Amino acid sequence: MNRAARIGVLFVSVVIFCYAGLGHVLGRTSDDKTYKSLTVYSEVLQKIQQDYVDEPNLHLVTTGSLHGLLESLDPQSSYLTPREYTEYKQKVTTHALGDSGLTLSKRFGYIIVISVLPDSPAEKAGIHSGDILESVAGFTTRDMSVGQAMNFLHGQPGTGVKVGVIRRGKADPDQVDVVREKLAPEKLVSEKIDPDILALRLPSLNPGRADEVRGRLLEAEKQGIHKVVLDLRDCGRGPVSEAIFVAQLFVPSGTLATLKGQTITTQVFSADPSKVVWKGPVSLLIDPSTSGAAEVLASAMVANHRGDVVGERSFGLASEQKLITLDDGAALFLTVGNYYNSDGKTILSEGVVPSEVVTASADDDSGADDDSSSADAQKEPAQPKPLSPEDPIFRKALELLKTPQKKAA
Repeated sequence: MNRAARIGVLFVSVVIFCYAGLGHVLGRTSDDKTYKSLTVYSEVLQKIQQDYVDEPNLHLVTTGSLHGLLESLDPQSSYLTPREYTEYKQKVTTHALGDSGLTLSKRFGYIIVISVLPDSPAEKAGIHSGDILESVAGFTTRDMSVGQAMNFLHGQPGTGVKVGVIRRGKADPDQVDVVREKLAPEKLVSEKIDPDILALRLPSLNPGRADEVRGRLLEAEKQGIHKVVLDLRDCGRGPVSEAIFVAQLFVPSGTLATLKGQTITTQVFSADPSKVVWKGPVSLLIDPSTSGAAEVLASAMVANHRGDVVGERSFGLASEQKLITLDDGAALFLTVGNYYNSDGKTILSEGVVPSEVVTASADDDSGADDDSSSADAQKEPAQPKPLSPEDPIFRKALELLKTPQKKAA
């Protein structure tokens, strides 16, 4: 680092230090913790510059500290540098933006795949829910936020991005190419299982899904079908508003969800008896690949005892993020609100616990790896089984629906 740069860094550090000290002296007690934190940050920055074993790149140090600051809050909060935010804006304004079909979060220090859209580039590349992305575009994800990873994975349709994928029970990553595509709207899958049972698989809860579900339910009623299975496994996209609309098709009364945050107005989402379409028995299927809006739907059904929710605990990702731009051209994706269940617990931290817990069989023999990280990985989502008798979650749902004593809530 040249002399001018050193002076610049020291000047900034001194300004931060003086600002913090002055604020404290002036008695701004409401911000006392903020000023103390700024003082500590300034002191640490100076010590790094003065005493670190090698001459540090202070730009990388400060950028890394900002990434760590946001990631310490929750996995979905992210910091984008000015360059990254410029790239992000260019991509989102492109109408023909290519996507990978992945829903991501962060676990074990790395980016993890929560769910994969059917027939998406990621599915074609052999990526499954529960896989860990060790690298994206040649960069390790240990130092990468979810926002950065998604920025890398989006791009022009037809272009590729290389991803290092660690499979369940494996130690070394496989390098795979994901060719971005402009995704077509995900189709609702409808299947008549028995003369009396209809199964609906929801790959997403994108706008318009509730109307689609409503139409299928009305059609099923005309056909004499009296029982429904909603499969929410691998469902990780869509706004919470659509989850509320779907829940209102089934739940006649009660609170569906609550959104709270220190800077936003608390919102309570309630059932509406005039919107109920289906009064017969219903079962929902969930597992750790169920996230976001789908968790709000599942939580609403559990809280109001509207049928059985069968499977495994959902991932825990129901929150709202806000894009905040900074003066230097950088930006934050900051979580500003969490969705709460009827017990007052956040879905983000608790997930949704099914009313009937059923563990799906693993797709591989990962039990050969006994270290702690492998054991934790076993709790992550496995690829959803097809709707068949071999699927233990689906089998249990059918068993509950067929129980003679079963009555609509």
